[in-house]
Amino acid sequence: MRELGQANFGANTGLGSRRGRRGRRNWASASRFDTTEFRTEISDQEPRVARIAVVIPCYRVSQHILDVLRQIGPEASLIYCVDDACPDGTADLIGREVRDRRVMVVRHQKNMGVGAATLSGYRAAIKDGADVIVKIDGDGQMDPRLLSQFVRPICDGWADYVKGNRFANLEDPKNMPGIRLFGNAALSFLTKLSSGYWNIFDPTNGYTAIQADVARKVLERSVAKRYFFESDILFHLNMLRAVVTDLPMKARYGDEKSNLKIRGVLLPFAYRHLRNVVRRIVVQYFLRDFSLASLELVFGMVAVTFGIAFGIDGWVKSAETLEPATAGTVMVAALPIIVGVQLLLSAVNYDIQNIPRMPLQLLLRESDRERS
Repeated sequence: MRELGQANFGANTGLGSRRGRRGRRNWASASRFDTTEFRTEISDQEPRVARIAVVIPCYRVSQHILDVLRQIGPEASLIYCVDDACPDGTADLIGREVRDRRVMVVRHQKNMGVGAATLSGYRAAIKDGADVIVKIDGDGQMDPRLLSQFVRPICDGWADYVKGNRFANLEDPKNMPGIRLFGNAALSFLTKLSSGYWNIFDPTNGYTAIQADVARKVLERSVAKRYFFESDILFHLNMLRAVVTDLPMKARYGDEKSNLKIRGVLLPFAYRHLRNVVRRIVVQYFLRDFSLASLELVFGMVAVTFGIAFGIDGWVKSAETLEPATAGTVMVAALPIIVGVQLLLSAVNYDIQNIPRMPLQLLLRESDRERS
């Protein structure tokens, strides 16, 4: 186990100028663990073995982290445990008990949230030349033995980001607490709307894998640093037009306690989703492109707003005069609402069909080849 030192907010996780050279030497020493080969296609070049890194944000996971590390298989060559100012001293525990040379510790001087810890791990992994970065939690709810399944779609070149889905199999959610079932259903719909990935579910699932070049692009964006991270990164991935796919998995629940307080995040989550919805619509349908869906959105909103406003005005006048509204007045209010709703539904249908389909990693590689 090696420690990378302190990581400051916005800094490159405290890695010195010699970190890259040391990282390459560590890769050579860690290569003895690679009994499972994942090959990544690079255009017309020969396929090569992918370097896989694992990032584990650590905050109050001292009871589970050692068992999680023991279960990580030989397919991972680099393991970054990011101690997010854990009051339980997780970094010190790892330093005392872990002898696996793949394991490195990154420390945060202050608690900055699971998103900030994950991004610190991304920076360290990219600096050490990782090709795919897998993020798992340290509380034991995620099975490290699934790591190879998360990596495969990225190494095969048809996905940029893979996330777990605990609801794909009907039998799996039976052991999930009821509040989590309801919360995930609500958050999944909001995330579909705000991110544009209508093909995914279970957005708060923290078991993810990302292609390193795509992760580098994500690091250039202002992704949420705390619990909104898993949902917000999907929004930013869509802005980059990255391909995201779900992977069915089972969750394991034991004596771990979640640090997420539902009441404390409900309103902030709703506000941030609404903000992302507006940002995505403006960027995708009015700045980057202007399509039939753009017209449907404009005329749909205008029609619905007019119908509602006219209807309320007519209802107020009818209440004041005690005279029922005429059939014509009712139709003038109702017809724009009906037509507007149809237009908006058509725009939503267009948006559902507009999910990214060309992997961003292929476009980035082609761009790099042209520059070289």
